[in-house]
Amino acid sequence: MQFKTLICAVLVLLLNRPAQADHQVDICIYGGSSAGVIAAYTAKKAGHSVLLIEPGKHLGGLTSGGLGYTDIGNKYAIRGLSLEFYRQIGRHYGKFEQWIFEPHVAESLFTDYVQRAKLQVLYQHRIVAADKENGRIKSIRLEANGTTVNVSAKMFIDCTYEGDLMAKAGVSYTVGREANDVYNETYNGVQLLDGHQIPDGVDPYKVPGDPSSGLLWGISPATLQPKGSGDKLVQAYNYRICLTNDPANMVPITRPDNYDPARYDLLARLVKAQPQRTKLNDYFIWSRMPNNKTDINNRNGFSTDMIGANYEYPEADYKKRAEIIKAHEDYTKGLLYFFATDPRAPKPAQEEMRKWGYPKDEYTDNGHWSPQLYIREARRMVGAYVMTQANCTGKEVVQDGVGMAAYTMDSHNTQRIVIEKNGKKMVKNEGNVEVGGFPPYPVSYRALIPKAEECKNLLVPVCLSASHIAYGSIRMEPVFMALAQASAVAAHEAIAGNVSVQEVDAAKISSTLRNNPLADGRNGDILIDNSDKPQLEGSWKTEKGRGSYGPDMLTATANAKATFRPAIRKAGRYSIYVYYPHLKTNASVMNVKVLAGKKEHAVPIKRDEITVVGQTSGEWVKLGTFNLKKGEGSAVEISAGNSEDGVVIADAVLFVPEKR
Repeated sequence: MQFKTLICAVLVLLLNRPAQADHQVDICIYGGSSAGVIAAYTAKKAGHSVLLIEPGKHLGGLTSGGLGYTDIGNKYAIRGLSLEFYRQIGRHYGKFEQWIFEPHVAESLFTDYVQRAKLQVLYQHRIVAADKENGRIKSIRLEANGTTVNVSAKMFIDCTYEGDLMAKAGVSYTVGREANDVYNETYNGVQLLDGHQIPDGVDPYKVPGDPSSGLLWGISPATLQPKGSGDKLVQAYNYRICLTNDPANMVPITRPDNYDPARYDLLARLVKAQPQRTKLNDYFIWSRMPNNKTDINNRNGFSTDMIGANYEYPEADYKKRAEIIKAHEDYTKGLLYFFATDPRAPKPAQEEMRKWGYPKDEYTDNGHWSPQLYIREARRMVGAYVMTQANCTGKEVVQDGVGMAAYTMDSHNTQRIVIEKNGKKMVKNEGNVEVGGFPPYPVSYRALIPKAEECKNLLVPVCLSASHIAYGSIRMEPVFMALAQASAVAAHEAIAGNVSVQEVDAAKISSTLRNNPLADGRNGDILIDNSDKPQLEGSWKTEKGRGSYGPDMLTATANAKATFRPAIRKAGRYSIYVYYPHLKTNASVMNVKVLAGKKEHAVPIKRDEITVVGQTSGEWVKLGTFNLKKGEGSAVEISAGNSEDGVVIADAVLFVPEKR
């Protein structure tokens, strides 16, 4: 009896003790996006136990999900492991770095990061709750095929596009567009502008001129609100579509699930209204990728953006999100099928579309269709600091930057509505904004962390704290990766100092990123920008504008020389590159000389031999590989000849160690 009593007592104790976490680590990263992989890799290389959780089946998010035509803004803004990723892409294709690539190539690189760091990854685990204690997340609860899994950690990083961990932790966030007066902005809120717009005069009704017949599919009955007013509407989502025109690698475009040609009645009217637009490039941004593939994006008034179909997505449960994702897939496949088969499509575009199909070697476990919907914007944290339009344009510059952004303030359309103009009802898209022209700018560390009273051990590099329009500039995949690396460094510092994320010194994060850019102790590149004040002879002008590496560049037309002199910390072989702003330089030959010890090497750069691809207006041109001694005895000279040679640029020089 005594033994049975003892057994019962033990069982009671076991049943009533606090639930123990199934996983206990130093740092937990939720979301296997490009940012999530980089954060996990960085944290592991810092010596921590790390768990990476991916709600789906694939790593890399949108970077491996079809967005191969990388949105950069300015290469100067991309550093550390983010830049190294695109260098690895370049090595795959036999180049120094490359910003356009196939989806499976990107995913293989993210998988390689996981394998090299020996990271533990949980796939198809979705967060259902977060338990907090004394202002810290103690553990999160996950659901996986009916099984509950608990994870406790010292630090958490939310790398999802939706901010699900952030929301479960009770951190403040917003959805939609702020009114302009909230942060003293001009491009937030309602904006009825000309970009990706439907031309005047396109009738919105099923029976033209008859409101009683109802609106065509995809048109909202909402009333246009005053310019700059706020709302909860979310900019449109779409798929970045990968197709191929290689017959040996092609799955034909066929009638998709739930196809309804009425969904494209407005498109048919648009085709009639603009008879001059007959090519696929008039209706899609049809960017070519390596190996006969594409990254297709939205263009003009009716395209891949499923405007107005995503409002519920940010805060929806998983079932509703799955329905919204499926609706976007059906719509997008239906759009391709419309162009391939519907007699209302422009004939030249139809002939083009019939040459394309889904690639057999992409998304092989998902019917050759991307598993990643482009979630351009969902929740946005309202954190310790909110990035705004003033930060993008340089009117307000933060002093605690731990990464940079550089892209245009970009919002896709949020709604398709009916307006009245000159006494006539017509359909218009609303919400598109594309405002750029500013140099790279720093992103505040405080924008990555919640307010101290809300959570002390969470970092949010993807759904970071920014207004709608500022987020439109920051929300680029290379920037997410860079901010994720900074977040992992911050998590390390918080653990090492036994402090909250709010108490971590941003300057220390920046120092670590600068001194250990690849997170594993390898030597980084030596970059000398024109802003680093090279030695100048003759007449050089500082010029801002598109094409420069960084905020500006130096220009000269005759009898001028700029000498870029690095401080070599370790003797060895270095590959040397000079940045060539192709859109600005009009000299047929740029005279460049490398000084390596007592030897001089003349390396003329011929304009006609430079090919610039992707969303960048410049390219790194290799001058060669040289033995360089420690110290400041080496240099690169860029010179302008006579005035007939045209404008010569001195912008940036890069020294890449052969042995890291």
